Amino acid sequence: MRKKNRRQHFENVEVVDAGAKGKTIGKAPDGRVIFLTNTVPGDVVDVRTTKKRKAYFEGIATAFHSLSEKRVEPECQHFGVCGGCKWQNMGYEHQLFYKQKEVENNLKRIGHIELPQISSIIGSKKQYFYRNKMEFSFSDSRWLTLDEINSDDTITEKNALGFHIPGMWDKILDIEKCHLQKDPSNAIRLETRKFAIENDISFFNTRNQYGMLRTLMIRTTSTGEIMVLVQFFENNEEKRNLLLDHLSKTFSEITSLLYVINSKQNDTMYDQEVICYSGRDHIFEEMEGLKFKINAKSFYQTNSEQAYELYKVTRNFADLSGDELVYDLYTGTGTIAQFIAKKAKKVIGIEAIPEAIADAKENAKSNHIDNAEFFTGDMKNVFNKDFIAAHGIPDVIITDPPRDGMHKDVVAQILKIAPQKVVYVSCNSATQARDLELMKEMYHVTKVQPVDMFPQTHHVENVVLLEKL
Repeated sequence: MRKKNRRQHFENVEVVDAGAKGKTIGKAPDGRVIFLTNTVPGDVVDVRTTKKRKAYFEGIATAFHSLSEKRVEPECQHFGVCGGCKWQNMGYEHQLFYKQKEVENNLKRIGHIELPQISSIIGSKKQYFYRNKMEFSFSDSRWLTLDEINSDDTITEKNALGFHIPGMWDKILDIEKCHLQKDPSNAIRLETRKFAIENDISFFNTRNQYGMLRTLMIRTTSTGEIMVLVQFFENNEEKRNLLLDHLSKTFSEITSLLYVINSKQNDTMYDQEVICYSGRDHIFEEMEGLKFKINAKSFYQTNSEQAYELYKVTRNFADLSGDELVYDLYTGTGTIAQFIAKKAKKVIGIEAIPEAIADAKENAKSNHIDNAEFFTGDMKNVFNKDFIAAHGIPDVIITDPPRDGMHKDVVAQILKIAPQKVVYVSCNSATQARDLELMKEMYHVTKVQPVDMFPQTHHVENVVLLEKL
């Protein structure tokens, strides 16, 4: 018996808001929310549902009766297929409005906390070409767009170097021009693809696990340095050197040319040996006179200019006089720790990734910072009473956890030692709000500052200052 088609169609739905994960929101005739993927608040559309749940629908707009005044023409030719910049069809001032609204809603609805006046979000001066790191994937069976499928043209070139189609682990969209990273990023990617095809260097087949070229990573810095890393699946020395020599000769501005041989099933390179083919095995970023060494595995905020704004907010919120002991939890490569060190008596950084702590120590040494110490370990295990007894009770804690927020044991330990101030930097205001609710009996939120690190997307950073009651 054929399964009943449960898709529904709704007409003249007004899109009223923007929600989580870049989706927009309409209302079905019965009052249920519809989460949409291809609209802008203010559009009036017909909707076909793709998923039905007890409290909501998911769907796509199939016809547009009127277009929102918030709409703009997307810059990128791949918009709507790539999925990387979901808000590119919305004016930037409106993107900022909905990001700020999301932060406020999460803190109120999830955190149930009394809020001060939230400062206006700090927008990015660069709305395109702002990323300092991009990763692209190779494929020998590229994704075909609807226009290509519907055309009469014969498709002969199946190789791709670009991005995964959302939700499809083995489908790669070939990218002509990406608007996220400044040149020569596009030129390097296009030349790599062209040279590989001309010289019969095979592209990876994810499903069947064969082919030579796997991924391409490009990192740039504000100082003009460039890192290029090619990840190979098959180890063919002749063809590998042919490609790398060509990149080195064609792009003399490459500071660091690296490669990895990775024959695992996944393309994660963090457990692989990175080999320097030419130049240095690292590049340098600078911020307020501080130099940060970045290798292939280093974490560094991917929008350098906005990272500077984020760190300035963090430092201002901490409002250090020079006499404070500061703990920097989830310190990464110690960027924030070093950025505030000259204002503190001492800074203690903790991070789970050993390579990141090695970078932090090396950077602190090269920056002549002698009042910062860094320690490796899982935060919930390291940040305990013995550690605090050995290093002292902090006057200020700065915490910048991953998207999942802080472990409950870490929150409990903060409450036990009860520093005067906690500066909480977050890339996910929902988990931040959850943690703040756990702390509201002891701390009052006195400042909130959203910062937009990723224009054309729904992502937003948020900094909160908590002061002891």
